[in-house]
Amino acid sequence: MGSLPRRQRVASYAVILRHAEAGTEVLLCRLAPRVTAQEQWTLPGGGLEHGEDPRAALVREIWEETGLEATLGDRSRVYSAHLPRVPRGGELVDAHAIRIVHEAWVPPDAPEPRVVEVDGSTMDAAWQPLVGVLDGSVPVTSMVPEAVADFTPVRMQRLAAYGLAVRDRQVLLTQLSSRAAHPGRWTLPGGGVEHGEHPAAALVREVTEETGLACEVGALRGVHDTHFTGQAPTGRMEDFHGIHLVYDVTLGGGEPRVAVDDLTTETVAWVPLADVESGAVPVLDVVTWALGQS
Repeated sequence: MGSLPRRQRVASYAVILRHAEAGTEVLLCRLAPRVTAQEQWTLPGGGLEHGEDPRAALVREIWEETGLEATLGDRSRVYSAHLPRVPRGGELVDAHAIRIVHEAWVPPDAPEPRVVEVDGSTMDAAWQPLVGVLDGSVPVTSMVPEAVADFTPVRMQRLAAYGLAVRDRQVLLTQLSSRAAHPGRWTLPGGGVEHGEHPAAALVREVTEETGLACEVGALRGVHDTHFTGQAPTGRMEDFHGIHLVYDVTLGGGEPRVAVDDLTTETVAWVPLADVESGAVPVLDVVTWALGQS
């Protein structure tokens, strides 16, 4: 018997993760019956057209298969699979698949995925539980577990400055928006320290943007930190370590209001300490920690 026809295919795929109440989820596409008779899910992506840049091809394929606009990160890996006897177009071929897999993400408020361009190879798109992919309860192609394991959330360490202002048994807090890592929770006004910026100057800038009030920075109350895995405002999954410098602050007069729109702050208000202490108002740990420092 002679050798089989050789077929080589280069394709781009993406590992796209998101945080959900039940745990981390990964965006997958279900293969159509003409590709596999049994239910099987794979990463969004597809073959490169002649002369097409792999990254541009992937953005196009993600849109066609999920209806979502994705941002690609800098991390990528190449996987090679030699399949010496597989059916292709009604004949057996000696196939070689080159798969370029990228890290990617979509905004936290992105709509539910849906197939935009029906090409016969993909019939559905959905977020699937990562634990199900890893334990085999979600049927996936062999590439998926290997790629997911290689693209663990990127490590991110962030220095931020926050201000504690208390008056008349009330504390000034900002509420996190749907694009923040903890939507709906309340935290202290403040934010990230930019490169080369003094933490006190960063705090004045952030407090003014988030509350519309003049801010005078007092003594450093202490250093707080937090470590968790969640979504950044962009939608990228991060292994996040936040280091928080918490200062006492004195604010100018007037009613607080969000003066500069950003991705993470929904509203600002004076909140009764009793509501924080009772748990009636859900707050981040940095709030209770700051209030507990003498």
